[in-house]
Amino acid sequence: MHKSRLAGFIIDCKTDDLEQAASFWSAALGFSLAPRAEDASPDKYRELHTGPNGLHVEVQRVEHESRVHLDIETDDIEAEARRLEALGARRIEQVHTWLVMEAPTGQRFCIVRPQRSDFAAGANQWP
Repeated sequence: MHKSRLAGFIIDCKTDDLEQAASFWSAALGFSLAPRAEDASPDKYRELHTGPNGLHVEVQRVEHESRVHLDIETDDIEAEARRLEALGARRIEQVHTWLVMEAPTGQRFCIVRPQRSDFAAGANQWP
């Protein structure tokens, strides 16, 4: 048995100026920019502050064409991948700790570890 739910949206931007892209989306959506992450790639990601239990919204610098993709958070990435494959999705690529998938309709999305503090209480439970 595992749990999963929509974690949020990642705004993929093919840009050399992540800060400018993040500032645009911050102003457009009305969310402030969160402090810069101290992770290994601070020049690749900027998170928007949506509140303690708000959806995770992040601006990401990418090499492919700009698009928006969603993340599904789960406490068991492999079990969630198998559940979604049974619905028709297919695996594309393992990246660090997450898995890139593709829906039968062609949209790419990621399966990630829990992102929000209320995950356990708010996620769907699957057999």
